[in-house]
This record gives sequence, structure tokens and C-alpha cells, in this order.
Amino acid sequence: MARANQTPEQAARENIDSLLTQAGWAVQDKNGIDPKASLGLAIREYQTDTGPADYVLFIDRKPVGVVEAKPEHWGQKITTVEEQSRRYASAKLKWVSNSQPLPFVYESTGVVTRFTDSRDPRPRSWPWSAVSAALTRQFHPIRKPCATTSKIGS
Repeated sequence: MARANQTPEQAARENIDSLLTQAGWAVQDKNGIDPKASLGLAIREYQTDTGPADYVLFIDRKPVGVVEAKPEHWGQKITTVEEQSRRYASAKLKWVSNSQPLPFVYESTGVVTRFTDSRDPRPRSWPWSAVSAALTRQFHPIRKPCATTSKIGS
């Protein structure tokens, strides 16, 4: 829940943190990474060679995706940041060796979330749904499927 003194960006990130946590990710700051905390880590402001990504997702210490966070009022135009998200997914990450772009790319306001699986022969953004949740679990299951599939990575 957004507090009165939060900026729209801070409120969105708080919502996204909550969605990631509910979906089984351990959300951590870039300056306090504990790889033993969980199989699935969501690292805030992770450094790339094109600037910090809002979140980089790791499963078993391997990077698998990025989440680009935007304020809630971006909901209707969230697809306009797909290129930014793809740039982070294709960037070199600090502290790890990634030679391929990360397969999972998300844009989220904490209310509206879009998902792209770059392994698709014709990658395109889709609203977050049970289909994209199933794809994520198929690639790297973090936890068993849950009844609610509207959350990031659930």
C-alpha cells in the first residue's frame, strides 16, 4: 500500500516487491545480495553495462530475466518501454558472466504487467497471464503453481 510521502515510482516498486515476494522471489538490494536466501532472487538496481536494471531475476544464481518498473500511471503505455527492457536483458551484467540475452523480460507498474519470452521465434509482449506463468515455471520452477497467476513470476 502506497504511503502518502511516496513518489509514484516508489509506490510502484513497493507493489512490485510485494508481487515478486508473493510469487516466491527473495527481493534484495544490490548492496546486500545473499545468494543463499532463496533459489529465486530479484535484485533491485542491478548494474549492467547500459545502466542499472530495476530488477534482475536470478534462479539458482543464474540470471534469467529483468523487470522494468514504471509508475502506475504508465499502465496504458507500458509497452512503450519494451525497448528499454530488452536493452537491459541484452546487456552484460556486473559480477556474472552472461553471453546470451536473458530470456524473460517484464514491464510492470505493480498493477499492469507485460511479459516477453525472448526464446519465442517471434518474441512479443503479452499481458501477464496463466500462459506466461506456465512458461516461466517450465523454464525454471521456483515453486509449485499457485491459484493466483496474475503476479510477476507466479
